[in-house]
Amino acid sequence: MVVAYHPPPTMSASHTANGSGAPDQNPYHVALTQYDRAVRYLNLKDNTVEYMRYPHREFTVNFPVVRDNGKLEMFTGYRVHHSTVLGPSKGGIRYSTAVSLDEIRALAMWMTWKCALAGIPYGGAKGGVVVDPKTLSLRELEALTRRYAAELVPFIGPKSDIPAPDMGTNAQIMAWIMDTYSMTMGYSVPAVVTGKPLNIGGSLGRNEATGRGVIACMIEALKRHDMNDPEDVSLVIQGFGNVGSNAAAYAHSLGFKIVGVSDVYGGIHNPHGLDIPALRNYVAETGGVRGFGGADDISNDNLLTLSCDVLIPAAMEGQISEENAPYIRAEIIVEGANGPTTPEADDILNDRGVHIVPDILANAGGVIVSYFEWVQDLQAFFWDVGDIYTRLEKQMQHAYRSTEATAEEYNVDMRTAAQMLGIRRVAEAFETRGVYP
Repeated sequence: MVVAYHPPPTMSASHTANGSGAPDQNPYHVALTQYDRAVRYLNLKDNTVEYMRYPHREFTVNFPVVRDNGKLEMFTGYRVHHSTVLGPSKGGIRYSTAVSLDEIRALAMWMTWKCALAGIPYGGAKGGVVVDPKTLSLRELEALTRRYAAELVPFIGPKSDIPAPDMGTNAQIMAWIMDTYSMTMGYSVPAVVTGKPLNIGGSLGRNEATGRGVIACMIEALKRHDMNDPEDVSLVIQGFGNVGSNAAAYAHSLGFKIVGVSDVYGGIHNPHGLDIPALRNYVAETGGVRGFGGADDISNDNLLTLSCDVLIPAAMEGQISEENAPYIRAEIIVEGANGPTTPEADDILNDRGVHIVPDILANAGGVIVSYFEWVQDLQAFFWDVGDIYTRLEKQMQHAYRSTEATAEEYNVDMRTAAQMLGIRRVAEAFETRGVYP
């Protein structure tokens, strides 16, 4: 397939506030637009459609942290439960200065459809604190986490809402949340969070799960394009955090050629392929990808328009917009991030024949293995990593093929098809359960 490409114009600073050339987008408006597009194809009752537009509950808290210099500073945190129709709500917690209530609402809604699409018994949730964790000492980070967790105690639990790591958080932060909740309950409750360290009930394979799931979906998409030889497939990955770096490592181990990657500071490019294990070591030492030997430094704007077969946006929301979508040269986009493509960009890319594997499908590996961790914690019986990876790949393949079949049946794009599947499953459960009281 030939994808039309036109060289991009020079983008002004006013168009690059988020580092991608994409204009600012309200993620909740994007989520609702995607929802409205999907429900048009479903024969749902008006009441059901209206019900699913709204988060089930929203929590905002302003809480104090005493800094190392003795000064008290106030922070704002959120937790949103979009749905509990299929089971406990599930979703990550992010620490970022970009956190807003609308962002958390959007991410919670996407989690609802993602869990339903993946076939796991969860609804969607999300949480966050408005903070740059890099500005906190370890003691301050622990104090902030424990106070935020203490505020969340009435809203989280292994049978009600199970947090997990997200941008700016990690296994240690989950350990502090788990311990704070457990101390409040008076006994250890490992199943209250997922993404924990292994020595307190974490699961093997959880750290790599989202990245591996992205590549599993990519492989399914490549099959449809008769691109079956990894050595002939070039990848560009935006974002080199947990998702991007693990996706790169797994793809590299399978023989795929990664020609460009980026992080928040910028990107690098080598058309002959990057040595990903060496790059991961370099990033661990220096904190960024720029300056890596044998590669050219490039901007994030230029990274997105590099010549490649597959583009994996694994950074922030709204990175692919109507401004840069005409200049994307990839034949396939596999969304490792949540909401990286705006609806306007979707229209442009779909018209150009670019195959988009949407976020709620492509990055579901993390929540699938989180579900495995939760199950293991509840039964106090743990699986080996081979079993986990086999189960993960099987569920990702099933979700991909179901989405593709729906797209073909209704003659819609993959994003609409994925949302249709997730929305329909939640809608059917809601109508079966009925309205209380």
